[in-house]
Amino acid sequence: MKRPIGVTIIAVFVALAGLLAALVALQWLGLFPWMGPGPDVRTFNLWYALMYGLLAYIYIWVFQMLWTLNESGWIFVAVITIFDLILGLITMVGGGFVPTVVTAKFVLDALILIYIMLPGTRRAFGRP
Repeated sequence: MKRPIGVTIIAVFVALAGLLAALVALQWLGLFPWMGPGPDVRTFNLWYALMYGLLAYIYIWVFQMLWTLNESGWIFVAVITIFDLILGLITMVGGGFVPTVVTAKFVLDALILIYIMLPGTRRAFGRP
């Protein structure tokens, strides 16, 4: 099957979101403390690291579903992106600081959610 350009764009955005989630997970494990305007010391939070690590794994899995044009990939992108937006908001509000990676990821997730809700993208996945 030939993949529509919209599906390819979503797949690339989802792969980028997965890489950013992995980077945020490493940041919450205390690595890369210089990547955000947070404290100068290393910040460690195992819960956030586990959530973002799981989210990175799911994003890569969803990327594979989109790349092979699996029809259920659209609903997985919608659900995971909404979950990631909620997690990003909690991280930004409850984390005590706003890391630039989390902010960039939040904007990317909002763009993904807006793009998958467009009528042309929904039609590509067989949704009305």
